[in-house]
This record gives sequence, C-alpha cells and structure tokens, in this order.
Amino acid sequence: KPQEKPKDSGKVTITKTFDFAGEEIKVTKEVDSNSKEAKSFLKQQEKLQSAAPTSLPTVSGVKRPSGMSSLLGKIGAKKQKMSTLEKSKLDWENFKEEEGIVEELAIHNRGKDGYIERKAFLERVDHRQFEIERDIRLSRMKP
Repeated sequence: KPQEKPKDSGKVTITKTFDFAGEEIKVTKEVDSNSKEAKSFLKQQEKLQSAAPTSLPTVSGVKRPSGMSSLLGKIGAKKQKMSTLEKSKLDWENFKEEEGIVEELAIHNRGKDGYIERKAFLERVDHRQFEIERDIRLSRMKP
C-alpha cells in the first residue's frame, strides 16, 4: 500500500507497491508537496483512513471479521501489475542514480555527439536534399 512521509523541505515521499513477475517491487518517489501527484496521493490516503472499518463486535475479546467483507477486502487489495517496460525504466533510473552519471548523460546528450543532435542534423540534411531535388525537377518541367 502507498505510504507517505512528509518532510520539512515541502517534499512528500510516495511509496507504491507493484507486482512484477511474482515479486513485490516497492517504488519510492519524492515529489513537491504542492504538485498534483502529491495532492491526489494525500486525498487517497485520507479516503483510506476514513474508510477504515470500525471495530466489529467481538466474541470473547477477539475480533472476527464477517466472511463476505473479508473476502471482498482481499480481492480489492490486489497490487498493481508492473509492465516490463516500466520495470526497465525504473531499473535504469536506479542505475543512473547509483553510478552518479545523471549529469554526465545530460551533458553528453546535449553535445554534438548526442543522439538527438545527430537525428536533428540528419533530418536537416534530408530536408535540404529534398529541396534541391525538387528545384531540379521544377526547373526541368518549365521549358
């Protein structure tokens, strides 16, 4: 179940539990307390706390939940499933943080050697080549 730990710096730590390949994966994310995600998480927590069942009548001091509500509670308590892509993304983010290469990757991708820069360059070259070929075709059609 998601848990929340407010901090002094205005950040909220959100922990969610997912099911991936039969294993329980916990994802912890720290977000600003003013963000949409934090607000929706806090509202969800309030709903869960207000929906907590009141104490049931006890028999000889032992709580005995009714059979049907117990079954429905177990069915509704299924963990969210995590896809392979989501798990890979999570693993990659964790690896970048552990190795301390987040800034290095950002700098590398911005430079001339970056993948995005190379793709943009190739698109510009392709567009320029298309314009040259178009001008040649149009010049041949006029006479």
